[in-house]
Amino acid sequence: MSEANSVRESGAPAAPALRISRLRCGYGAATVVHGVDLEIGAGEVLALLGKNGMGKSTLLKAIMGFLPLQSGHIRLFSEDVTGLPPHLLARRTIAYSPQEQALFQDLTVEENLKLVVRDRQVLRRGVERVGAFFSFIPQRLRQRAGTLSGGEQKMLLVARALLGRPRLMLIDEISEGLQPSVIERLAGVLRAERSETGCSILLVEQNVGFALSVAERFAVLQSGEIVDQGTVGDDDALQRILVRLSV
Repeated sequence: MSEANSVRESGAPAAPALRISRLRCGYGAATVVHGVDLEIGAGEVLALLGKNGMGKSTLLKAIMGFLPLQSGHIRLFSEDVTGLPPHLLARRTIAYSPQEQALFQDLTVEENLKLVVRDRQVLRRGVERVGAFFSFIPQRLRQRAGTLSGGEQKMLLVARALLGRPRLMLIDEISEGLQPSVIERLAGVLRAERSETGCSILLVEQNVGFALSVAERFAVLQSGEIVDQGTVGDDDALQRILVRLSV
């Protein structure tokens, strides 16, 4: 039984996986994200939508500790983690898949995975687990990551994140540049992970179809501010976001 299902059946309230309060951040003196409030429930998938240059990636970098906050607070499962550096946040089982290519191109597939799990037995079991999603990984452990196709590299990024059994995943534009068949597979993987483990996911995307096939709720970021929120399946909300994203 997944963690999320256990909570629902017991009726016990669960702390939000992530709560962002009045968060402002940017680069130097330039503010990019302006006072964002956002909450993701335990076991929930939230899609953060918006065009390029609206501050989506900047927000994820601030959550993960790569950018200092100008103001605001970040709470992870009720713990105040405001200002913690990335390595300490990672120890709290946050997995981050950035938009920029974050693989070590000259290392093998296995060596890239070892960055998350170093124990040989744990790594072996983890490779078996992610291999059920991405069959090429167990077969090409000795292949250099830089020689994989673009789609395979994106899959390896997701597999590496899953290997750490995260409680919260931050995923930035994972579908960008991928073929529809690969996008569909990634959507299935994220749905399966959420169902099996109760992992919460903040999914930053421009691909609305992909995002809403995985998420339960959405928020739209425009010029560094949340301008709309809604529930997947609400036709009126979907029409609103399509209009916003087409302008």
